[in-house]
Amino acid sequence: MEDRCDNNSVNKRTVLRIMGAYVAWVMGSGFATGQEILQFFTSYGYLSYVLLLVNLAGFLLIGPAILEAGCVHQKDEAFSQFRYFCGRRVGKFYEWFVPISLFAGMVILISGAGATLNQYYGLNHYAGALLMAVMALTAYIVGFQRFVKVVSFVGPAIIVFTIIVGIITVVRDFDGLSAVADYEAVMEDSRPVKYWWLSGLLYISYNLTGGSMYYTALGATAENREEAVWGASLGTVALMLAILLMNSAMLSNIGVAGTLGIPTLYLARKISFVLGAVFSVTLIFGIFSSCSAMLWTVSERFVTQGTRKSIVFAAAVACAAFFLGLLPFAELIGVIYPYLGYIGLIYVGCVAYRRLRNIRLKTGDIPLEK
Repeated sequence: MEDRCDNNSVNKRTVLRIMGAYVAWVMGSGFATGQEILQFFTSYGYLSYVLLLVNLAGFLLIGPAILEAGCVHQKDEAFSQFRYFCGRRVGKFYEWFVPISLFAGMVILISGAGATLNQYYGLNHYAGALLMAVMALTAYIVGFQRFVKVVSFVGPAIIVFTIIVGIITVVRDFDGLSAVADYEAVMEDSRPVKYWWLSGLLYISYNLTGGSMYYTALGATAENREEAVWGASLGTVALMLAILLMNSAMLSNIGVAGTLGIPTLYLARKISFVLGAVFSVTLIFGIFSSCSAMLWTVSERFVTQGTRKSIVFAAAVACAAFFLGLLPFAELIGVIYPYLGYIGLIYVGCVAYRRLRNIRLKTGDIPLEK
């Protein structure tokens, strides 16, 4: 099969677009609200900084490989990244598992939208959840290419706001970092799993396994391997920088932030009411970016986008996610995400193995499927 991703000219705008869209996937309700960072990082205290290094290495190893595969096989309609990385039998399992897991992710995102609007504006949780379901369905109807153009701006915007809130909070409340050990009970209540290292693996797993179909499609929008790899790599660095700052900010305020459903909104409002209001809007768009990507991925597994049948199917998925999204937000994250991470460990292991083998053989790319 001919390599269809061999254009050597790297377009910096394309790299930045891919970087933004790459980050936008992770910037859902869990990340943007801070609840995800709180549970998988901050709740482990000072060990959260070791977790950051684990995730930096994991995302840099696996993320670019998935996008590169999408670029190489961008013209192959029958290509399955799951079978490509894991083989026919295991790959077939993931072809069915990932859409189901993404539906569960949509439920969390929609619940997060309701929780965000309720905490800051007092809007009924049901109304906020319904608004997000409608926005996601509208994005699906618009189409994937237009959607990528929109969300490529959302990820960087949240990164910028997160960095601003994180820096100001850490500088102002730096003394709070020395009192982290005093709130061990608060942190233990937020931990999704007992062992810190397992929390790191699960965060990598559920993000990259769940986002695999989206990332493959995103890689297919690149003209060459370098654009795909650089976009994913820069996105990873930006993502980890945002987590570093927000994790430090929450650690310095763990006594209060550790008990809230939307800790990032609390930190932003603590700085300024105006900043909090602007950040709350940004959070909603961050949730929208991930929720829409998940709806597209789930629907793409069963129907062809652009048909009347696809719209009806997507509407049914959005409605089901809305009703389940009425459940408590923080509890959904603590229960669903770890299980999705466990099941995804085999997939990320397969991708990591192939990537490391290529590095060892100095091939510099992913061998084409025979």
